[in-house]
Amino acid sequence: MKMKMKKCRECYEYTIQESCPYCGGDVGEIYPAKYSPEDKYGKYRRLLKKQIKDQGAV
Repeated sequence: MKMKMKKCRECYEYTIQESCPYCGGDVGEIYPAKYSPEDKYGKYRRLLKKQIKDQGAV
């Protein structure tokens, strides 16, 4: 199953859920960033992996 990262349109937090877990707002899909050796979005990928891991443990 392929999961797509989404971003809240109200509080701009990232999630994989259908609505924002932080404010309950509407989310929209985001598109992957172009490759860069500086990896500007690595922080968000790591947060997403942690969020998925935490949901699986519940």
